[in-house]
Amino acid sequence: MHAATPIVKSRSLFAALTISAAFAMLCGCASRAESPAPPGKHIVTVSQWGGTPADESKARLHSVQRITLHHQGVAFPRGNDPVQYLRNLQSWSRETRKWLDIPYHYIIDLDGIIYAGRDIRFAGDTNTEYDPAGHALIEVVGNYEEAEPNQSQLDAVTALMTALASKYAIAPESIHGHKDYSRDTICPGKNLYRYLENGYFRERVRANLEANGKAGRTSKLPGSS
Repeated sequence: MHAATPIVKSRSLFAALTISAAFAMLCGCASRAESPAPPGKHIVTVSQWGGTPADESKARLHSVQRITLHHQGVAFPRGNDPVQYLRNLQSWSRETRKWLDIPYHYIIDLDGIIYAGRDIRFAGDTNTEYDPAGHALIEVVGNYEEAEPNQSQLDAVTALMTALASKYAIAPESIHGHKDYSRDTICPGKNLYRYLENGYFRERVRANLEANGKAGRTSKLPGSS
């Protein structure tokens, strides 16, 4: 699947990306997608991890109004290749589920590296009964009903949520987990959901937004003036 030589061949390239390069190359699945780059965080684009753009004729445009956290729901041991996971997920989503693309807009690995998934302009998909239109969907790899998220992942989630909240004028109160919208899931798992339940993410996003506002900073986007 996607046997063509991928642009990203090793994780060492991820560390070499500068934030300015991340701004310039960030795209949900196409260069014109206006997705926020978290300050200080590197974004691995779809083309870099070897994915392909979605067929936009199948896309459902939406207006992002909230941020929703998911987990993979399956154990992701150290040594697993996140790039191969993304390629498999893209193939499964399109070929088996007949979805537009990967259901999530962003995926975060065990090291807190953020990967672009579905173009943020397009509504996501779900196996449960809620309608994800209007939701910016973040998935953290692993099963957090069993595992504990590490600090790199928590920092990446916070940074990404802050950038999304800044770009789309989303109040921290509109940050939730998958199970807040569906009775049929325990996603994002009790050990990750705890950081929503106790206010960890919302409080840090709020503090970041206030600090950015005082400093006059906003999320800089590709193609923005």
